[in-house]
Amino acid sequence: MKKAFIILTLLCIGAKGFSQQDSLKLKKSADTTITSASKSDTACCDMHHQFPDWHHMHSMHDMSAMHNMWHKKTKPTNLSTNWLVVDLGFANYTDNTNYAGGAAQNFAPGGTSDWFKLKNNKSVDVNIWFFMQRLNVYKHVVNLKYGLGIELNNYRYQTNIKYTTTASNATEVILDTVPYSKNKLAADYITIPFMINFNFTPSLKDGFGLSIGASAGYLYSSRQKLISPEFGKHKNFDDFDLDPWKISWIAELQLGPVKLYGSLATKSMFSKGLDQVPYTFGIRLSN
Repeated sequence: MKKAFIILTLLCIGAKGFSQQDSLKLKKSADTTITSASKSDTACCDMHHQFPDWHHMHSMHDMSAMHNMWHKKTKPTNLSTNWLVVDLGFANYTDNTNYAGGAAQNFAPGGTSDWFKLKNNKSVDVNIWFFMQRLNVYKHVVNLKYGLGIELNNYRYQTNIKYTTTASNATEVILDTVPYSKNKLAADYITIPFMINFNFTPSLKDGFGLSIGASAGYLYSSRQKLISPEFGKHKNFDDFDLDPWKISWIAELQLGPVKLYGSLATKSMFSKGLDQVPYTFGIRLSN
């Protein structure tokens, strides 16, 4: 558009110059020359009014394109599927343990809440959902949302606690004298989420919505990973008296192209000894 404006301006100037040269060659009167120049100027101004500010039009075009990109309308279907949805976030727990009680002292003799403090920025949650489906219930505003995937909860301890097994095959937590550069408890679940989804903008691809519900997870792997200068890397695979089932309240919030998730377990992740209720939150990556 800029090139078109420049070309038209040059043509206008050329027309004016040509009229002046032509008037000299034909030796017209001064009045005729002034009239010709005046007509040329008028034509140039008319052309300028015909082609307004191209910078402004280009800016408006960009704004319109951006608006269309963020508000792209789609025709909703009764059943939609997202494959390989990934969650990246943080894992933590609320520690309600009575460390003065007999159950906690049997599980972690001499233990206190300070033993189980986490490195918050390194306690991460990674979830991989093989699929998630949304089924229309009422005008694509109210839907059912469900799926199947795995939850990978990783808890990084600040202290040198170590999970051991006693002669009676019971789990016991001790405070080790070995300085660990990495001390992590990992709990992996295969999980089925089930939510009610409220889609406030069903005609938009990246609209606004809220999903709330519950999930049921089964513990299929758990381990403690220890790294120290003295013993190097070591992994201890055991159930550590973790509860094999994890039932959680879950939620998802969609803000345009951004999706956030969160979960809160209904009870402790340990079947005995400790009362630590896990929760997660983060960002959800899906198409």
